[in-house]
Amino acid sequence: MSRGGKDKDNEDPERRCIVTGDVGPKLGLVRFVLGPDGMIYPDLAEKLPGRGIWVTSDRAVLEKAVAKGLFARAARSQVKLPENLCQLVEDGLAQRVVELVSLSRKTGHAVCGFEKVKGWLADGKAKVLFQASDGSERGKGKLWTPPGGRWFGCLTASELGLAFGRDHAIHGALAAGGLTPRVIREAARLAGLRKQDGGDTAMKDTKTA
Repeated sequence: MSRGGKDKDNEDPERRCIVTGDVGPKLGLVRFVLGPDGMIYPDLAEKLPGRGIWVTSDRAVLEKAVAKGLFARAARSQVKLPENLCQLVEDGLAQRVVELVSLSRKTGHAVCGFEKVKGWLADGKAKVLFQASDGSERGKGKLWTPPGGRWFGCLTASELGLAFGRDHAIHGALAAGGLTPRVIREAARLAGLRKQDGGDTAMKDTKTA
């Protein structure tokens, strides 16, 4: 088990990755759709019309889908791909995580700063620990993953700071409930793209988060 933990949520709808052929919960995959203009579009919110094309949220897997023409095979037609498809997906997921953490902060479900985060961990209030990917390893090592919770290192200090209305932040924590299950899902997908948290794209204990 990685630092972030890994459990399969059997109630999550399953989809097949067009690259690996593996069937699993869609929480670990990214949906794409073929637009009327023949362009492949990431559908991170999973709301666009059309048949979904699913790819595991892993940079190497997504790059293979692009390089091997697997989107065209899945769509059974000629398709066009944005030149920076992988970066579009990564940036989109990062934006979703930042926005969700920001909303959690506004509802009192998230805090940042070493002392506040440490207090939430000590009191058992924290469900998720965020630590900036470019933060000091020595400083990050003084905090711990919430028991039964999650750890993510997929945001930079500036991105984590943006979520908390600051220039930068190294440590952040989310309580259970509220938007936390959605934060976990999006952060897990982003972790796969950025190869943080061991590249783990699965979610742990989201039903109780």
